[in-house]
Amino acid sequence: MQTPITTVDHAQRTRSFARVLGPFVAVVPAIVAVRAGNLGNQLSSFARDPMWPWVLGALLFFCGLFVVAFHQYWRSIAAVIISLFGWFLLLRGFTLLAAPQLIIKGAETATATSSSALGVARVGFGLLTVCGLYLTYVGWLKKSD
Repeated sequence: MQTPITTVDHAQRTRSFARVLGPFVAVVPAIVAVRAGNLGNQLSSFARDPMWPWVLGALLFFCGLFVVAFHQYWRSIAAVIISLFGWFLLLRGFTLLAAPQLIIKGAETATATSSSALGVARVGFGLLTVCGLYLTYVGWLKKSD
C-alpha cells in the first residue's frame, strides 16, 4: 500500500534539494564568472585527454538523472529552478558523453579573452549565481510555509 505524497512532502523535498544545490550553484558559477578568461589552460588539458570528458559526462548525467528522478516539481520558483537544473545536468552530461567536441568548442569560445562571448558567459554564470543564492535562501533561511 502506497502512502500518497502531499504538498508538504514536495515542499520539504524542494527545500532539501535547495540546501545542497543552492550553495553549489552560488559558489561554482561565481568563481567561473570571475575566472572565465583564465580557464583556457584548464580547458586545453581537459580536451587533450578523452577520459576527462567521458568521466565528467558520466558524472553530470548521473547527477542530472538523480535530480530528474527525485524532483519533478514545478509549483514554486525554487522547485522550477531545481527541476530545470536537473534537466540541464542530464542533457549536458549526455552531450559530453555523445559529442564532447561540442561542449569543448563552446567552452573554448566562451572563455577566449578576445571573444565577445566571454561577457555573455560571465552574465550567464552571474545569473546562475543569483539562482544559487536564492536556492540557498530557500533551503537554509526561509521559514517553512
